[in-house]
Amino acid sequence: MDDPIEEVKDVKVPDTLPMLPVRDVVVFPYMILPLFVGREASIKAVEHAMAHEKIIFLSAQKDISDENPAPQGIYAIGTYAMVMRMRKLPDGRVKVLIQGLGKGKIQKYTQEDPFYQVKITKLKDTEAFGEEESISVEALVRNVKEQIEKLISMGRVLAPDLLMILDEVLEPGKLADLIASNMGLKVNDAQEVLEIDSVHLRLQKVSTILSRELDVLSLQAKIRSQARDEMTKSQREYFLREQLKAIKSELGDLDSKEDEVEEFRTKIEAAGMPKEVKEEALKQLGRLEKMHPDSSESTVARSYLECVTEVPWAQHSQDNIDIKRAKEILDEDHFGLEKVKERILEFLAVRKLKEHMTGPILCFSGPPGVGKTSLGRSIARAMGRKFVRVSLGGLRDEAEIRGHRRTYVGAMPGKIIQGLKQAQTNNPVFMLDEIDKLGSDFRGDPASALLEVLDPEQNYSFTDHYLNLPYNLSNVLFITTANLVDPVPPALRDRMEVIQLPGYTEDEKVKIAQRFLIPKQLEQNGLKKDQVTLSEDAIKAIIHQYTQEAGLRNLEREFASIFRKVARKWAEDKAAAVSISGKNIPDFLGNPKYLPTEEQQKNEIGVTTGLAWTPYGGEVLYVEATQMKGKNRTLTLTGQLGDVMKESAQAALSYIRSHAKEWGISDDFFENYELHVHVPKGAIPKDGPSAGVTIATALLSLITQRPVYKEVAMTGEISLTGKVYPIGGVREKTLAALQHNIKTLIIPEGNKDDLKEIPKEIRDKLQFIFVKTIKDVFEIALVKAVETETREKRRFLAEKAA
Repeated sequence: MDDPIEEVKDVKVPDTLPMLPVRDVVVFPYMILPLFVGREASIKAVEHAMAHEKIIFLSAQKDISDENPAPQGIYAIGTYAMVMRMRKLPDGRVKVLIQGLGKGKIQKYTQEDPFYQVKITKLKDTEAFGEEESISVEALVRNVKEQIEKLISMGRVLAPDLLMILDEVLEPGKLADLIASNMGLKVNDAQEVLEIDSVHLRLQKVSTILSRELDVLSLQAKIRSQARDEMTKSQREYFLREQLKAIKSELGDLDSKEDEVEEFRTKIEAAGMPKEVKEEALKQLGRLEKMHPDSSESTVARSYLECVTEVPWAQHSQDNIDIKRAKEILDEDHFGLEKVKERILEFLAVRKLKEHMTGPILCFSGPPGVGKTSLGRSIARAMGRKFVRVSLGGLRDEAEIRGHRRTYVGAMPGKIIQGLKQAQTNNPVFMLDEIDKLGSDFRGDPASALLEVLDPEQNYSFTDHYLNLPYNLSNVLFITTANLVDPVPPALRDRMEVIQLPGYTEDEKVKIAQRFLIPKQLEQNGLKKDQVTLSEDAIKAIIHQYTQEAGLRNLEREFASIFRKVARKWAEDKAAAVSISGKNIPDFLGNPKYLPTEEQQKNEIGVTTGLAWTPYGGEVLYVEATQMKGKNRTLTLTGQLGDVMKESAQAALSYIRSHAKEWGISDDFFENYELHVHVPKGAIPKDGPSAGVTIATALLSLITQRPVYKEVAMTGEISLTGKVYPIGGVREKTLAALQHNIKTLIIPEGNKDDLKEIPKEIRDKLQFIFVKTIKDVFEIALVKAVETETREKRRFLAEKAA
C-alpha cells in the first residue's frame, strides 16, 4: 500500500535502528532515491521500520558481490533515512522510496538475526571557524558551482534542475553532499566524501573530484576533435576506431605503422623483382605510407603489396634431370604407356641439353582414369620441381585466369599467379586439368585468356589484371589434360602438343591391379597379403562384368568394396584366409553390372558387327537392317543416331542404288520396298562416320539376301564413290573386338600404320584385313552366293525329310 510523501520536518530519531546494507550506492543526507530490496533480511528490516518510526539506517557494503555481508564488510558511517513509501513487487522484492536525514556512525550491532539492528551516534558537520576559513569556504562554494556549470556546458549529463536547486542551497555542507550525490561517484569515493566531518575539507574534496571530471571531459573532447578531423559523417565505425586510437595515443600505447612499412620495404628488396616491378612496388608502398592505416584504400594497397611480395619473382628450384632415374620413376608410377613415356623422356632429354628451352606445351588426352594427372606428378618428381594443379572444369570467367582489377571489392589475382604463390618457385610443373571443359559466358572466355599463358612466344610477359605487372612464365612447364581435344578451341589446341593416352588392355589392367591397385587397397583397408587372395580369374571377371572403362578408377573401387567386406569378416573374429575366385565374386560384389553382349549364333542376313570408339574405350555395335513393302522410298534410321551417322547411312544407300545392277538388284526393288536400319542399345547416343561400311554391308546383305559372316567385325568411313577412308580409335576398337571374341577385323588401308600402337601379343591373336573400297568389304564379309544356295537346299531337304 502506497503512503503519500510527507514533508520531513523535525523527526525524532531513535538511537537503535534497523540497518539496511546497500550496494552500488552511498546515500547522502537530504538525498531522495528509490531502492529495490531483495534480500530476506533487508526486507524484514524495511518492514520493521515501517511498523515503527519509519526510520532506517543505510550503510554501503564494502564488497558489492557479497550477498550476506558481515558487520566487518559494512562501512561504519552511513545515513539514517526515512522510508517514505514502500511497495511490494510481484517477484518478491520490495521497492522503497527513502529520504536521507543525517549522518550517523554505528556504535555496535545490537541484533544480527533476522536482520541487523544497530546503535548509532548522530554526526554533525564541523563548521568553519574564523574569518579566513569562512572566506575559503565561500570561495570553494563559488568554485564548485562554476565547475558544475562548466561540466554541464561540456556535455556532462546531470539532473536538469540541479543548477536551480544549488542556487537555493545556502548551507555549504548540504551543497557538498548534494553535488556528491549527483555525480555518480564510485562507492569508495562517495564514502570518502560522506565520512568527512569538516565542511571545508568536504568542499575541497568535492572540488577535487569536479576538477578531475573536467579534465576527463576535456580529454574526451580532445579525442573527439582528433577523430572528427579524419572522418566522414557516414563512418560511425571509423569514428569509434579513431576514438580508440586517440585513447591509445594518450596512454602512449599506439603502435606506429613504421614497422609495417619497413617490413614491406625489406620484402621488396629481398624479392629479386625486375626493375620496373620494384619501382611500382615502392611507389605503392609510398602511397600506403601516406594513407591512414584504417582507411579502405590502405587495405587495398596493403593486400596488393602482400601479393606482390609473395609472388616468386626470382625463387626457382634447381632442375635435376637424370634420364635414367626419370625412366625409373615413370615405370614405378605407371605401367604400360610406353609411347607416352618415350615422348616424356625425349622432352626431358632436350630440356637437359638446352637449359633455357621454350615449349612445347604438352597436352595429355585420354579417357578418365588412365593416369593423366599422375603423369604430371611423376614429371615433377623426375625433374625435382614443385607440382601445381589447377582444375579448369566449369570455369567460365576470364578473371579466374587473368585476375580481377583492383578497382573491384574483393579483387584477387588469377589462378596462374595464385598457383605460383602456392608453389613458391617460378618454374614449377603447372598442370591445367580438364582444359576441354572450359566454358564461356558474358564474363568472358577463359580459353582466350589461356592463349597468352600457353604461348611460349608471349608468356614471358604475362600480365595479371590484379598485379598489372609483367610476369615471366617461360620457366614454367605447363601440362594440360583433356578427355577429348575436340571441344578445345582450335587456336588453343594449336599451341599444345597432344599426346594420346589410350585405354588399358585386359592384360595391362590385370598386371596393374596385381602390382599397384590390390596392394594399395590392402593397405588402406588394414589387411595383409595372407588374409585374402584374389585370383587372376577374379580380376578378369571384375574387369569384364563389373567395370566398363578404359581407365582403372572403377576397378579400384570394386577392389575396395571387396576388401571392406573381407575386413569386416576379420573384424568379426572370423580369422580364416579369404580366397576370392571368379566363381564367388558375386558373393562380394553382387550380380554382374555388365553382361557380355550376346554373340551371334549363326550368319544372319541384314545383321553386321561394327566397332565404335567412345571416351571410355571401344565398343562392339550390331547394325540391323530390315525391309517392308511400301512405296515411300524412305530409309528409316533408329537407335539415337547422330547427324554424321545418318549421313553415312544415306551415303551407303546411295552407293548401293547407284550400283544396283552390279549386285543383281532388280530395278523395281527400291520402288516397292522401304528400308529400316536400327542400331541396338537405343538409350545410348551414337555418332561418327566409322559405321559407314557396317551400314552399307547390312543393307546389301538384306537386299541381296546374302548373310554376313558372324565372326567378322568392321569399321571405316564410306564415300559415294565406294572408297573406304581411315578412321580413329583403332586400338580401342581392336581391344573391344578381342573382348567379344571376334578374331577377324576389316579396317581401312589407311589405318595400317596404326597397328603399331597395338601390343604385339594382341595383334597375334587377331586377323586384320585391310580394304580400300566397299567392294572389298562386301567380298570379305558377305557369304558367297553359292554357299547361300547350297545351305538353302540343305535346309529345304532337311525340312522335307522331317
